[in-house]
Amino acid sequence: MSKTDGPAQLVGRISRADRKAFADLYKETSPKIFSICLSILNDRIDAEEALQEVYAKVWQGAGAFVASRGTPSSFLAAIARNQAIDKMRARKPVAGELNSGYDLPDPGPDPEKQAVMSDEGRRIDTCMEELEADRAQAVKKAHVEGLSHQELADQFGVPLNTMRTWLRRSLLKLRECMER
Repeated sequence: MSKTDGPAQLVGRISRADRKAFADLYKETSPKIFSICLSILNDRIDAEEALQEVYAKVWQGAGAFVASRGTPSSFLAAIARNQAIDKMRARKPVAGELNSGYDLPDPGPDPEKQAVMSDEGRRIDTCMEELEADRAQAVKKAHVEGLSHQELADQFGVPLNTMRTWLRRSLLKLRECMER
């Protein structure tokens, strides 16, 4: 960097695709920008990737820098902060992964929900007893074990359409029973 070119002049030259100005700006500012990325991300590899992305954005967006709005240092720091925060958000686990990541036990349903579920379970069992034994078994295998209609038809030795009829009628009977 020449002694007359400060960061503002370098950013101006970069907007005109001056590679030497870009290299000079990188040498002068990258340690500070890297420290910003590292302080946010707490991971050296992620910080290095963010640093590369910051300077790619500087190369592409140097023309957007307006000297009257701030210094090149604040311009670069803002890009670095935003890039690091975006990178951090991208790696943030979803809520389901948080529990597994910290091995938190699933609290399960609260006592009221357990009582309701238990009551409904008893009602379903009672209603299932009203079905013919083979129909009840087919419904359980379909909805608990996840067997397909074809697999059930093969197991029970009936045509596929017969199995579909069994299941449809059985579910209608169960619904009627549950609504009582």
